[in-house]
Amino acid sequence: MKTDICILGAGPGGATAALHLANAGHRCLLLDRATFPRDKVCGDALSGKVLSELRRIGEELPARLAAEPIQLPSWGIDFYAPNGRRLAVPFKPRYNPAHDQSAGHISKRLHFDNFLIEEVRRRPEIDLRENTDVARHEPLPSGGWRLLAADGQEIATCRLLLVANGAQSHFARVVGGHELEPAHHCAGLRAYYRGVQGLHPDNFIELHFIKEFLPGYLWVFPLPNGEANVGVGMLTEAVAKKKVKLRERLEEILKTHPALKDRFATAERLGPVRGFGLPLGSKRRPLSGAGYLLLGDAGSLIDPFSGEGISHAMVSGRHAADWAARALAAEDVSTGFLKGYDAAVYNRLWQELRLSRGMQRLLGYPWLFNFIANRAANNSTLAETISNMFLDLDLRERLRQPSFYLKLLLGK
Repeated sequence: MKTDICILGAGPGGATAALHLANAGHRCLLLDRATFPRDKVCGDALSGKVLSELRRIGEELPARLAAEPIQLPSWGIDFYAPNGRRLAVPFKPRYNPAHDQSAGHISKRLHFDNFLIEEVRRRPEIDLRENTDVARHEPLPSGGWRLLAADGQEIATCRLLLVANGAQSHFARVVGGHELEPAHHCAGLRAYYRGVQGLHPDNFIELHFIKEFLPGYLWVFPLPNGEANVGVGMLTEAVAKKKVKLRERLEEILKTHPALKDRFATAERLGPVRGFGLPLGSKRRPLSGAGYLLLGDAGSLIDPFSGEGISHAMVSGRHAADWAARALAAEDVSTGFLKGYDAAVYNRLWQELRLSRGMQRLLGYPWLFNFIANRAANNSTLAETISNMFLDLDLRERLRQPSFYLKLLLGK
């Protein structure tokens, strides 16, 4: 099959790109090796940025998602400092679950990705091919790419390839040059549980910064039907240096940590513990080349502090659709022209990625976490400031400035 635009991978990045192309009247071929619905190992949290990107696809989509039983509305984050102090950070400083629209949701990727795919299926401009495994990719002499199955059978040729096939993308590694770098890569584990005690009534997600486990962290995210997504993440560099066995540490923490052992005493694990790798956006890498664009995890765009990747994949999908259309209109899919895509993505995300990299480094100073948590517990103004940091980049910048901590020390 010959096509102008082919998208490799139908997760949030690829599906978003396809939907924006369809909205602009462009046809595309969307390939995925799985058949939807399919699972994806992830933390399953959907931030306010995800809702914003959904709204850009279709004004009604956030409300449609909120009405689905596949999700829980989430109103904030509970941070647990190394000293055990809890710091509650609402996504909105003052909120009313009975009347306000939540700023975030939690939904299994099995369901959320399928939610997007159902939108894709409604669009005649998108040719979705599931259960299609692209084993090889070859550049064409005239420009563009040939995609081949394992048996050598040609699947498609295209003028422009949007690569959105995830963290393990062979294309991103071999063609895009995104080698695994332990200092910019996170190792993670995830398991589903039922019956975890003490979850927040307003579905706050939990991040536990346990002293003995730093610079890693543990999360507990509530899910529909009384379930929870529970996992750990740590920089791959630190895992190797400290010789950490993540599966053993996760099990040990849940059984022995004072803040967690009683809550998990009668909890039931549902299925296996599954591992995954997160290529972090803590380093600026090229996102394009001759005839291709890298999206989402394939473009190493995951937030270095929170591990969030869904919204960044959707942001890159939106810009990929824009620049794919521009390239075809200009009849120019050269490396030079497509650098405009890199500029657009990083113009939107780089400041946030840079600040998150700085916050990631704070994990090396547990006393600082304890100090902030202790102060915020007794200072409502400070607590509200920290809440706003998750929505306001200028406020987040303060966390990197010594003057912020001086004012804390002086009680100002």
